[in-house]
Amino acid sequence: MSHPSPIISGIQQRCGQCGQGKLYSSYLKLNESCPVCGRDMSSADTADGPAFFVGFGVLLILAPFLFLLPMSPLPLVPMILAFLVLCAAVIGLSLWLLPVAKGVLLNLQLHHDAEEASFAAREDD
Repeated sequence: MSHPSPIISGIQQRCGQCGQGKLYSSYLKLNESCPVCGRDMSSADTADGPAFFVGFGVLLILAPFLFLLPMSPLPLVPMILAFLVLCAAVIGLSLWLLPVAKGVLLNLQLHHDAEEASFAAREDD
C-alpha cells in the first residue's frame, strides 16, 4: 500500500499514513493517534511554524491594500468600513488557513521522521 502525499493529506486535514483518519478532534486539537490506522501523532510538534507561515502569507497578500487604503480619496465612513472589511479578511483567512498549514507541517514532520535538533559535542580528535 502506497502512502498518500503528506502535503495533499495535510491540506485535506487527514492522516499522512492512511489518508483517511482525521487529524483534529476539534479546531486545532490533534488526535493522539489516527482513528483509522492508529498512527501515533503525539511525537510531532509543529510549534509556531504554521502561525508564522499563515501570518506571513496572509499579510503578504493583504498588506498592499492596508497601505493603499489611507491614500485613497474615500470619505471617512467608507474608509473605516473598508478597514473593518480588511481586518475581517485578515482574521478570517488566517483562521481558515491555520489548520491546513498545521496539517501539512505535521504530516511532513511525521513522514520524514523529523526530530528536534541536537547539538552534541563531536569528538573528532
